[in-house]
Amino acid sequence: MPGTPTALARIKDAVVANWARLVLGIVSISVFIACWASVSYYLSESGNSLSPYLPGPLPVAEAFLDSFSDSVPGLTDTTMWDMIASSLIRVFWGFVLAMVVALPMGLAMGSFRVLDAMGKPLVEVFRPIPPLAWVPVFLMVFKSFWGPIGIVFLGVFFPILLNVIFGVKNVDQRLVDAARTLGAKRGTIFTKVVMPSIVPYMMTGIKVGLGVGWMCIVAAEMMPIQGGTGVGYYVWLSADYGRYDFTYATMLVIGLLSIMTTGVAEIIEKRVSRWMGLR
Repeated sequence: MPGTPTALARIKDAVVANWARLVLGIVSISVFIACWASVSYYLSESGNSLSPYLPGPLPVAEAFLDSFSDSVPGLTDTTMWDMIASSLIRVFWGFVLAMVVALPMGLAMGSFRVLDAMGKPLVEVFRPIPPLAWVPVFLMVFKSFWGPIGIVFLGVFFPILLNVIFGVKNVDQRLVDAARTLGAKRGTIFTKVVMPSIVPYMMTGIKVGLGVGWMCIVAAEMMPIQGGTGVGYYVWLSADYGRYDFTYATMLVIGLLSIMTTGVAEIIEKRVSRWMGLR
């Protein structure tokens, strides 16, 4: 059939490309683990004072599995599941609040020059301030629940806001003019032209913001006033008790949580893009 070889060739190329990426990923992880194990073994065998601070991959893997069934060092009836749940709740609400504020604000600033001129100075003043600089104030004022959520909000807010503004300003004007020529009203242009065009930019901001959000929540949860929950507190507490295998295991959990939330964002992006006819 005409066109069949081309289709089969595309499928074959896609499979080969994916397998190549998979193999390269496995190789890079294997090399990292081998280097980690070698350094840990050398420190242990040489009696180096740094040896307790760098357990090998196997003890960390065992601690990773045990953390989901054993109690957190220094706490009773609290496991990794409880800490993950606390952090996920805070990241979720911080992300939702950032989206609720950043999306309409970005659309408004990107669409109207007056609002952009009014809002840009404030954005440029507060954007360079690291969210972690607000940790002491937020935790003192908003306490253990809303304080970390506020820190996540700041970490997620600016990447989404700036990407939405950039997306709106880069909407293809020819599409807007074509829609107007066909008699489309402002609301139709917004929903059928502007919104689909900014989806890739918005999703980029979301994925960057989620990464920053996880860094923020871990730092906020390490503060004693925070109340003693979350994966950040687990990192601090396990290190305080000298259980560095659990410390590294929790770091692994944080990385997996970040990958999971970013993966969910990518799935949503694909579905939204398909729904809007972009794919």
